[in-house]
Amino acid sequence: MPLRRSQRVWAGQLVPKMTGCAGTSGDFGRFHLAFGRRRCRDRYVRTEMSGSIQSLENVGIVVDDLAAAKAFFVELGLEQVGEAEVAGEWVGRVVGLEDVRCELSMLQTPDGHGRLELMRFKSPAAREGDTNAPPNTLGIRRIAFSVDDIDAAVARLRDRGLELLGEVVRYEDIYRLCYVRGPEGIIVMLAERIG
Repeated sequence: MPLRRSQRVWAGQLVPKMTGCAGTSGDFGRFHLAFGRRRCRDRYVRTEMSGSIQSLENVGIVVDDLAAAKAFFVELGLEQVGEAEVAGEWVGRVVGLEDVRCELSMLQTPDGHGRLELMRFKSPAAREGDTNAPPNTLGIRRIAFSVDDIDAAVARLRDRGLELLGEVVRYEDIYRLCYVRGPEGIIVMLAERIG
């Protein structure tokens, strides 16, 4: 007998806990969190198995103009923590390409928990993407950052000639949010926690 969706457990997955939460009926689809804010404590139970994910190491973004992308994220408040150029057989074996030469710039959030790796491939040349793709395009479309003052962040970005995709909007009593398109079509969501 196949397991129902609510019964499946994969290695290291956060699995809905079906007891102890007011307002839960056991329907998997009805569980929800608002931007990481738990509405019910202990709703998820962590399963432990060898080989499971421990943390998010970084998010990599391939760019053509490394300096412009780096300046954009530094303006938002990220700090540069390293630069390097990688090349050689070992890189090709990792990424599945031949003759790789790539410049890297590692940035991190001020709290040290979020890292962003900007990459410019010298060889082989980066493939063109759609830098004007809308937020609902398949694939990784945006990254999100917490800010302490969304209005100040938006003003700084507008001073650099960048515009919002939409507008600053209040989400319930939790966040003020907006999307901005940075260099090379990178979409960034800014989120200011309310209260």
